[in-house]
Amino acid sequence: MKGGWFRVYTLGYLIFLYAPILLLPLFAFNDATVIAFPLSGATTKWFEKLWLEPELHRALKNSLIIASCSAVLATTLGIFASRASTRYSFPGKAGIMGMIMLPLVLPEIILAVALLAVMLGIGLPLSIFTVILGHVLVCTPFSIAILSAAFQSLDKSLEEAAYDLGETPISTFRLIILPLVMPGIISSLLITFTISLDEFIMAFFLAGNENTLPVYILGQFRFPQNVPVIMALGTILVCLSIALLATAEYFRRRGIAKTGGKDTGGFL
Repeated sequence: MKGGWFRVYTLGYLIFLYAPILLLPLFAFNDATVIAFPLSGATTKWFEKLWLEPELHRALKNSLIIASCSAVLATTLGIFASRASTRYSFPGKAGIMGMIMLPLVLPEIILAVALLAVMLGIGLPLSIFTVILGHVLVCTPFSIAILSAAFQSLDKSLEEAAYDLGETPISTFRLIILPLVMPGIISSLLITFTISLDEFIMAFFLAGNENTLPVYILGQFRFPQNVPVIMALGTILVCLSIALLATAEYFRRRGIAKTGGKDTGGFL
């Protein structure tokens, strides 16, 4: 009985959470500018209008640059932090890792306002670069959460065997450890790319005059005639996010299987 009620609760929760997303493609293909039922008919003209918006193209270019740089930097920092936290013991380890993971629990708007004050205080102009800094701060804890699981599942005897055969710590890391955790690295890159691409608050405060895709989307809701176009864009972004997250989950599971670890659920 308890299990049955739990399944009903889970199903109801998922419907409540994802039903609004399922409405996106309905209105994206609806031949009307008013977002309401009943639907007026099927059309693809809203998707075609996406190609005629130069401001959208600039915002998309900025978001792709920011997401790519943020994913690479956050994953690189995640590799260093995960390796250090899972392999070595040092004074203040728990406190240092706690500080690094703090952005996971802090309200993002507080982080954004604090970073804005720091940037203005040191005279750094707001631009794509400042947004990348903010996104790296947000994405690095997610990268560490993914990569820590990958590093923890490594068999230390492989590393010790490499040392016995004459390999240096650097060559052992490059030739033995990195290939084993590569699925986790790919998963981290995809997850952090997705998080950065969809992130709004940091971009809103730190972008200055440079629009990003989420900021552009918010601005377009001021014009009712553009809302169906945003619905079409939202449909594409949802499909892209699902594809990236599914690919990241595939590589996460592949990495666990490669190292002989036990899968305990999602990437976090």
